[in-house]
Amino acid sequence: MHGLENVVGLIAVVVATSVVARRIGVLSPILLVIVGIGISFIPGVLEIELEPEVVLLGILPPILYVAALETSVPAFKFNLRPILLLAVGLVLFTAAAVGFTLKMLLPGVPLAACFALGAVVAPPDAVAATAVARRIGLPRRVVTVLEGESLINDATALVTLRVAVAAAVGQAVDAWSITEQAAVAVVGGVAIGVLGGIVIGFVHKRITNPLIDNAVSLLTPWVVFLPAESIHASGVVAVVVTGLMLGHRMPTLMSAASRLQMDAFWRMVKFLLEGAVFLLVGLQIRSLIMQVERSFWFTMGALVAVVGVVIVARIAWLFPTTYFTRLIPRVRRRDPSPPLAAPAVISWAGMRGAVTLAAALSLPTELANGQPYPRGLFVLLAFGVIVATLVLQGATLPTVARWLKVPPDDEKEDALAEASVQHEASRAGKRRLEEVAADAPEGVVDRLRQVALSRSNLAWERLGRSDRETPSAAYARLRREMLNAEREVFRQARDSGRIPEETLRQAQRDMDLEESLLERGDHES
Repeated sequence: MHGLENVVGLIAVVVATSVVARRIGVLSPILLVIVGIGISFIPGVLEIELEPEVVLLGILPPILYVAALETSVPAFKFNLRPILLLAVGLVLFTAAAVGFTLKMLLPGVPLAACFALGAVVAPPDAVAATAVARRIGLPRRVVTVLEGESLINDATALVTLRVAVAAAVGQAVDAWSITEQAAVAVVGGVAIGVLGGIVIGFVHKRITNPLIDNAVSLLTPWVVFLPAESIHASGVVAVVVTGLMLGHRMPTLMSAASRLQMDAFWRMVKFLLEGAVFLLVGLQIRSLIMQVERSFWFTMGALVAVVGVVIVARIAWLFPTTYFTRLIPRVRRRDPSPPLAAPAVISWAGMRGAVTLAAALSLPTELANGQPYPRGLFVLLAFGVIVATLVLQGATLPTVARWLKVPPDDEKEDALAEASVQHEASRAGKRRLEEVAADAPEGVVDRLRQVALSRSNLAWERLGRSDRETPSAAYARLRREMLNAEREVFRQARDSGRIPEETLRQAQRDMDLEESLLERGDHES
């Protein structure tokens, strides 16, 4: 029961803290970490001892999977060069920089162990960064690069950590073995991810029940992650590849009911898991402090040094790689140099999260020949990097973006493109209607023509926003009032015994679906 109570308490704190964060305008990950730290100093409240498998196997796969599902494959492919430079090059650069810094601070600790901690703190987490980016209206490309980086850098960090730990515990490590491990991790992960995308896509295509579709989707991240890890391939790469494949094909794989249900389900799962990660980071701080045998001032100095190296390494990597690669004519023609504000804001979006949490907990207890090392200090430094980058960079990223005057995407251009495509889609729909409506009642056909015209008009209305209420907004407002009145009639009929509960539920579902169709027009017009 104690474990169940902790889980319920964890969820309750995540929900309550997230509500407060939205009310006061603070990023929920930041407040969750602070609340977790506060709770950790209260004896007997949410005393949770984390195992690395809980995060690495239980939390990481679904978070990566839903992020990959939501990622645009065309945008990901177009930005593959900057994404790889960050997700591979920057991770290795940061791991090396942190490793050498730690070696200077702790000369008695083997360099391989120092590199292991470097790999732990190297990969940023995009949860907080993209939350800020979307809230303050950063360009879509910046968000894509941050999301793409977070999808791949986990694999780079975990492979680097695996090699560094192997060297630290006395296993033979040379250039060939490192190359072999990296190749198996990447190639094996891609192969299993592609196979998973094909097989699970085939399964989704033949499922007609939304509940079964949802259940298959829930199992998918582990179905590809576990087999990949069992052959020493990268489960992270496998999950990402499968998610990208299925997300890109989603419009043709599932029914509308399945997509609606799955979207709502994964939004809830993502909200709870991401919140749990940051709360768990805060909850571990007190016990980690108690395990450190070094002096307070040495620990704080080491933490400041590691955090400083992590932040500076990202800045030092981003600007040269952004502009020096444009010296290549082919790259420059395809992708001209961005304004300085773009790499500047990306360089400040380096908050750490779930992977650093899991990787820190997986550090070995002792090194080769039973040689001790300050594992408690290393784990505390990793958690300190999560907290420091989240609070320092996460809290100031909106200010930095405003100070840099990062130009947002052109809303008019987006609306124009949408309106143009919607116009084409409406014409295609009407052509198809004329082909198949020969035997249909004329009144039905006229109603369908009006629906197509309304959808096209809604898209064009967003181009000419003004203080006046648009026809579509007026329709949504008035129809919502009508639906509320209709719901009340059905509720009274149920209460008086004129209709059974099942009839009310079906009518309520139909009205809820219709109201959900009004939401987009109501919010955007």
